[in-house]
Amino acid sequence: MAIQWYPGHMTAARKKAAEAMASTDVVIEVVDARLPEASTNPMVRELRLQRQRPCLKVLNKADLADPEVTQAWLAWYRRQDGMRALALSCRRPGEVARLPALCRALAPHRADNTKPLRMMIMGIPNVGKSTLMNVLLRRKLAKVGDEPAVTRAQQTSQLDIANWLTDTPGLLWPKIEHASDGLMLAASNAVGRNAMLEEEVAGFLAGLLLARYPQALARRYALAADALPALDGVAVIEGIAKRRGLLLRGGLVDREKASRVLLQDYRDGLLGRISLETPATRSAMLQTSEAPTVAD
Repeated sequence: MAIQWYPGHMTAARKKAAEAMASTDVVIEVVDARLPEASTNPMVRELRLQRQRPCLKVLNKADLADPEVTQAWLAWYRRQDGMRALALSCRRPGEVARLPALCRALAPHRADNTKPLRMMIMGIPNVGKSTLMNVLLRRKLAKVGDEPAVTRAQQTSQLDIANWLTDTPGLLWPKIEHASDGLMLAASNAVGRNAMLEEEVAGFLAGLLLARYPQALARRYALAADALPALDGVAVIEGIAKRRGLLLRGGLVDREKASRVLLQDYRDGLLGRISLETPATRSAMLQTSEAPTVAD
């Protein structure tokens, strides 16, 4: 099942964002540090490049991501023109407080303070944009929640006399090109539940964890580490169900409930610090998808 989720309000939100871009100095693009490129909206890149706006790429939820992988992503982003990148967690206000100064460095024409620096927060749903804004404002202005598409309207606020900040609704794009991106986004709670099959998403996540973080599965669910190499994602889900006593009538395992357990544990960071993609795996995926197919 290819995962696609583009609620109607996102069309209007994209139009409003394009209009606001004209009066924006710097785009703060918030992505999920566990899947930075899969959670990068190509429409955000398109809109800011049309207006030639610099970008501060914020890898949020860095406390949930593999720190070594995050450092590799930061180095990757910092090689791109017109972009700075940093990793942080909105749970740490001191890290968030650095953002205006970093944005000002990207907009030297605002150095004289004759006009305020105008920043716009953009990104996909549920990556922490509104939480970031609330931390910067030091008050709860933007509505937040542990589900996608909580913010539905654009809002602008004054941080201080020198800095203005606009928060935008989470934006996905009409067609997610790569199936693995859709699955990573779904696993990370960036799409609505009605757009995915939880068992399919959990099976994908379990397979990825088997390949890269098998010790996390063994530790969290008391699965035999020496048996993991012989399992696939579905078998891991069944193993979780047995360990947690998630059974249907007749003793059959309840894969639906076990899938939800795995997904929620990943989202809450209970499996440890996990990154779903690296610069190397991203490059390999793109090369595979771009490889020409040979006709029979």
